[in-house]
Amino acid sequence: MAKKPVKYSVVDAFTESPFKGNPAAVCLLEEERDENWLQAIAAEFNISETCYLTRIAGLEGPAHLINASSKPRFRLRWFTPVCEVKLCGHATLAAAHTLFSSGLVASNIVEFVTLSGVLTAKKIPEIGITSASVLENGENQDRYDIELNFPADPPTEFHSIETSQISAVLEGASIVEIKRTSIGDDLLVEVTSGKSVIELKPQVDAIVKCPGRGLIVTSIAPSDSGFDFYSRFFCPENGINEDPVTGSVHCALASYWSKKLGKLDFNAYQASPRGGVLNIHLDEQNQRVLLRGKAVTVMEGCIVV
Repeated sequence: MAKKPVKYSVVDAFTESPFKGNPAAVCLLEEERDENWLQAIAAEFNISETCYLTRIAGLEGPAHLINASSKPRFRLRWFTPVCEVKLCGHATLAAAHTLFSSGLVASNIVEFVTLSGVLTAKKIPEIGITSASVLENGENQDRYDIELNFPADPPTEFHSIETSQISAVLEGASIVEIKRTSIGDDLLVEVTSGKSVIELKPQVDAIVKCPGRGLIVTSIAPSDSGFDFYSRFFCPENGINEDPVTGSVHCALASYWSKKLGKLDFNAYQASPRGGVLNIHLDEQNQRVLLRGKAVTVMEGCIVV
């Protein structure tokens, strides 16, 4: 029996401008597909993440609208061109944007069942709109931000004699300190200036030889930039030489910069060539990170195989 075509959208996340931020393919599954197919489609898209949404029992049908007081729930999985990952911020934002903007859900909040537990995404008033009632009453329905509720990832100490190797990877940039994340097993490297973060051109082959999965490079932002800190993320081990905007690494960056700057709210800029903006709140008591941003759909289609 032939498989049903799969609808997909390509969404640029953590931006409101097409061809900026980080692209993710969002595929809506109405029936199960095997792992090889999921990975093959991700390789075919060949962008940092392809995610798959499956509606969880009781709310079936692509045009089914639910009561606004309930929370629709979807299974969500994320794949790079070479592997499945446990957590991805920008593709979760893209998935929520697809559901909200397409009318597949009528509520302002949606839950995702993932390898990192149940994650929520909700519509919130965009900056400059102060009351949530504008969403509930139908005003400014096309002008909102999306807030993701993710686990915090306080980085731990990194003890290694390989610091000189990491400095060499960073073209000799002056290193303030190095930490290690738990969720992604990445190295978080603070350098001395935002300029160093922006101008960095590391060798991909050298990054692969470093400890951990990937390399997060960060610095306090210039005082006149409007941001608290800059970052970039390199992860060739997962088939992503440089990820344009990475929500998940900001779960560690929020904890890191909270201790450095003595604050819980941040405006962050990921300084990749595409660039992306994240508004962040660290909930220290519950060890959660709220990642807020926008997204824009740039492509829609159908997978027929």
